[in-house]
Amino acid sequence: MACTSCSTASGGAPAGCGNKGNCGTDSCNKLTVFDWLSNMSLPNGETPFDCVEIRFKNGRKEFFRNTENLPLSIGDIVATEASPGHDVGIVTLTGELVKIQMKKKGVNHKAGDILKIYRKASQKDIDIWSTARNREEAMKVRAREIAIGLRLEMKISDIEFQGDGSKATFYYTANDRIDFRQLIKEFAREFSTRIEMKQVGFRQEASRLGGIGSCGRELCCSTWLTDFRSVNTSAARYQQLSLNPQKLAGQCGKLKCCLNYELDTYMDALRDFPDPETKLVTEKGIAVCQKQDIFKGLMWFAYTDNFANWHTLKIDQVREIIAENKEKRKVSSLEDYVIEAEVEPRADFNNAMGQESITRFDQPKRKKPGRNRKKKPGERDGEKVAVEGRPQGDRPQGDRRPKPNQPARPQGERRPDRPQGERTGERPQGDRNVKPQGERPQGDRPRGDRPQNQRRRDNRPGNKPGNPNEPKQ
Repeated sequence: MACTSCSTASGGAPAGCGNKGNCGTDSCNKLTVFDWLSNMSLPNGETPFDCVEIRFKNGRKEFFRNTENLPLSIGDIVATEASPGHDVGIVTLTGELVKIQMKKKGVNHKAGDILKIYRKASQKDIDIWSTARNREEAMKVRAREIAIGLRLEMKISDIEFQGDGSKATFYYTANDRIDFRQLIKEFAREFSTRIEMKQVGFRQEASRLGGIGSCGRELCCSTWLTDFRSVNTSAARYQQLSLNPQKLAGQCGKLKCCLNYELDTYMDALRDFPDPETKLVTEKGIAVCQKQDIFKGLMWFAYTDNFANWHTLKIDQVREIIAENKEKRKVSSLEDYVIEAEVEPRADFNNAMGQESITRFDQPKRKKPGRNRKKKPGERDGEKVAVEGRPQGDRPQGDRRPKPNQPARPQGERRPDRPQGERTGERPQGDRNVKPQGERPQGDRPRGDRPQNQRRRDNRPGNKPGNPNEPKQ
């Protein structure tokens, strides 16, 4: 619901009227009533109805008599009679619809005990009222601490100040009777005001506080539902619902009121169904009902010796079998009446728009280079890098520098195969550039000539190798 002042902001989000629930047309509040007679004038000679509906905090509404004949309209803030002092509220309904509302609530509009309206609220009255309302939240926190300190099994859910700030009403819920005589003394000493305690039920508490239900909408009790009817688990059984307390309970902890909304429709539909306790007698055995589908008109039966295998039957077929059993005749089996299950077509991906695979934009996985492979001096991340002064791949095959102590091998001659197991021994320490010819005892060359694990100078990162054909200086 929204009032006529509510608008839409940029981006489609509701901007709201910004009155924080106190809008002038009273369409953003709880238990709102639409005045469909507001644009209609009374017949000649008719006086307007002298009672007015006024709303206070959290949807509390009461009826007052306009004895001063004030020109009131929806949204006016008025000062009303209270005991003691006066209260401040907002007019929510005027005219002939108030008479209908009083008849619906069981209030006699001719009774003399109806409280009256003093005046329209002045700015001073509104300031006192706003100051008192701002104290309520901090008082509620402190009141709960005091109740816990006194070890009282109660929950203080809301506090409402009177319009003149002379009295505060504490709404609480409890499972048992509470002796709060000491609690009232503590409250009066702490808050320095007149205290009134009022016990409400769990459903009334949810109605006052409001909230969002499991359906995603506002609670029915805080928007339009005023009478709380009893709800029991039989309503869930008739509607074939799972008896799960977490699913069936509302925010008040009781069974959801909406379980009664469609109960009559389900009861009418179940009149066409046979009794679920009826047993079907067949030559193959006795079958009992396991499940019902009220919308499709189907029933599932299973043999007493095989409860795992269910058979689907229509209501007319079940009645036909029951009529045969009443005449002391048995049907052959339930398989003769079983409905063949229709196989629903599987919804696959349809390439109607000529689309490619859904993974066409994915990046191909790159093969990671081997971690254990040693990199050469001119190689980085699996790619060969041209060393300055010596391009890769441009040197002819025959220009290789012959290693010392080893005769040059003619081009094209194949290297002789090395016998298996030759590399099992340790490599001799010393000059690594010279390959040993045959077996060589370890230790012929002193280790002090070159330290172990020392690299060649021409392979160091700081030295740039020159042209191999240039003579050494």
